Amino acid sequence: MDTIFTKIINKEIPADIIYEDDLSLVFKDIQPQAPTHLLIIPKKPIPKLSDATKEDQALLGHLMLVAGEISRTLELDETFRLITNNGANAGQSVFHLHLHLLSGRPLAWPPG
Repeated sequence: MDTIFTKIINKEIPADIIYEDDLSLVFKDIQPQAPTHLLIIPKKPIPKLSDATKEDQALLGHLMLVAGEISRTLELDETFRLITNNGANAGQSVFHLHLHLLSGRPLAWPPG
């Protein structure tokens, strides 16, 4: 089943894309929760983190490296938070694995 993220990957709907490679895509969240709020997604459709398999290990690591690369490119002063919601009860609304990268304001702990 195609999600809105699949349509963004396929360029069927617009997004403010700031990074793309063969495995991943990074774009601005349309409902930002911080001055910098990006979504980092794999191009491979994985509904949620708990659906990832051993075969996805390198891809998951790649997403983390992309987060670090983006943080350096945007000069976020090494201050950002990555969030992954897994399932509807955890706040996941689009069932295509994605990392939220938030920065630009104090981020309290514990979150939500």
